[in-house]
Amino acid sequence: MERAEVRRCPALLISAPASGQGKTTVTAALARLHRNRGRRVRVFKTGPDFLDPMILSRAAGCEVEQLDLFMGSPLLCKQQLWEAAGEADLILIEGVMGLFDGNPSSADLAELFGIPVLAVIDAGGMAQTFAALAHGLASFRPGLPFSGVLGNRVGSVGHGQMLAEALPAHLHWYGALPRDEAVSLPSRHLGLVQGDEIADLEQRIETAAQALEQSAGAELPPAIVFEPQPFAAIEPLLQGVRIGIARDAAFSFIYPANLHTLQRLGAELVFFSPLVDARLPEVDALWLPGGYPELHLQTLAANTALMTDVKTHYQAGKPILAECGGMLWLGEELTALDGLSARLCGLLPVRARMQQRFAALGLQRLLLDGQELRGHTFHHSVTETELEPIARGECPNGRRAAEPVYRLDRLTASYIHFYFPSNPAAVAQLFRP
Repeated sequence: MERAEVRRCPALLISAPASGQGKTTVTAALARLHRNRGRRVRVFKTGPDFLDPMILSRAAGCEVEQLDLFMGSPLLCKQQLWEAAGEADLILIEGVMGLFDGNPSSADLAELFGIPVLAVIDAGGMAQTFAALAHGLASFRPGLPFSGVLGNRVGSVGHGQMLAEALPAHLHWYGALPRDEAVSLPSRHLGLVQGDEIADLEQRIETAAQALEQSAGAELPPAIVFEPQPFAAIEPLLQGVRIGIARDAAFSFIYPANLHTLQRLGAELVFFSPLVDARLPEVDALWLPGGYPELHLQTLAANTALMTDVKTHYQAGKPILAECGGMLWLGEELTALDGLSARLCGLLPVRARMQQRFAALGLQRLLLDGQELRGHTFHHSVTETELEPIARGECPNGRRAAEPVYRLDRLTASYIHFYFPSNPAAVAQLFRP
């Protein structure tokens, strides 16, 4: 068998000193800027996140996958980058949190694959100290391929020029975005608002792209080398299995890679909407992902016919995987932030209520049915139940998040959002009739 060739493609990892600096806005603007120039752009998101990729996919015009050293693996990331380099003119990777935050961090990913770092710095209220912060990020870890910086939320063209002139000569200036509501992205308690909910998202992305082009042009960064990583084929352990997947505004936290993994396992995917559909499609198993059921309580509660079908599915001994919001939908009652409650499926003896502060946040490693699965947890709700968990997740970063996993017959439920590529065989075991 011939050895796969190495590939060359320009690439940037977009990071920042901290969260909230504007990484998603900048990544979206860069993707659209180069796409408008007729270039094929592939975008990845580092770390567990469902909302940022919704924005980025609109900007790039293609699917956005995770590129994560923990939830996937270094070998999987290597293969993803090599595949992208074969079809793209530019690869953009949005980092997670601050550049050096977490374990693994965005810096770890950049250093491992030699990807140049573009740091986004919120320049509001800042002058020459901007350059000192840029210098610190660039020099903190010797060997990190740090390329340059971009000023976000600058006050004027002159402000941007002052920031650029203050930079050390070895740091590239990638331009600036203005302090302007026309390019900012709205957010809610779990992060950014879902892309489909932002009526003028296209205009925001275009405005940001135009601002970057006026500020710094549309030059491609240098090409870097990506090497192949052969992977063993996934056995079709779910061949002929029809999996019903809840997908709508209430249940939208779905990694594209999870869908691809199910398909590579041989499953047939059938989508339905708990908000709209009155009947459950004919399926062998169900996957109920997370999302925002608390924002659609009354609509979900009124759809009693579909909830009855879900109960019938469960009583027939068919598999169900319910994650976070999907688990809450299967519970007895959910109370929203405004204090209004609704009775839901009632399959799980669980009562849940939303709260303003985080209840749990962190990556998760889990031993389930003798096999390891990986994913993350991120929620503002708390639950009351007398169910005893069959397993608990563990956070590799030492956070206290240790999410329980519950099981009733063939129903498996948890706050954990599983990343299916972490162990396709274990995933098949959850869905196999």
